[in-house]
Amino acid sequence: MSSSATKTDNGIELSPLRSLDDFLLESARFQVPNLKDFEKWGKMVVQNLLYYQTNYFILGLVIFTIVGVIHPTQMLVGLISFAVGVAGVVVGVVGVVGDASDAHSQITSFKQSHPLICLAIFLAAFYLLFQLVGSLLVFLLGILLPIAVSFVHASLRLRNLKNKIVNKMEMVGLKKTPMGVILETFGIEYTPFQ
Repeated sequence: MSSSATKTDNGIELSPLRSLDDFLLESARFQVPNLKDFEKWGKMVVQNLLYYQTNYFILGLVIFTIVGVIHPTQMLVGLISFAVGVAGVVVGVVGVVGDASDAHSQITSFKQSHPLICLAIFLAAFYLLFQLVGSLLVFLLGILLPIAVSFVHASLRLRNLKNKIVNKMEMVGLKKTPMGVILETFGIEYTPFQ
């Protein structure tokens, strides 16, 4: 284990920040992976994600911040509209599951008794959605660009001896890291001795 790793209250250990020279500059070696061998490529990506995870989190924050500085209003509006959209979906699902028959009959009777109001609400919702598409795209760019950059780096970065040794030591010690938790959430398992 590294002496610069930090352990949180819930048992997750933060990996140390790797040097810029090791991460990106002179000692870093890059090569296009063999796309025909998905298993080897996948192992390399997972190992690099685990080894450089703190660097990737910082890189993600930097890219997110740069996108936010370049387009602050669109980023804020995109964040708010994304949050409202997610909340609307959650409330809609809970409402539909909770009392489906009563809610459906009320909506149907409202549509039949007030068709012009329903049409106005429908048109206003589409107009608002059309106006917010650009802001949503900027927000999603701020989220997805760091993920894409991290994946490209993890795919192209060749592992060095230190990377291999640290990965083996971390797995023997069964260290729980943030990237390990994220990969575990998506069902990606890492077995270093296969």
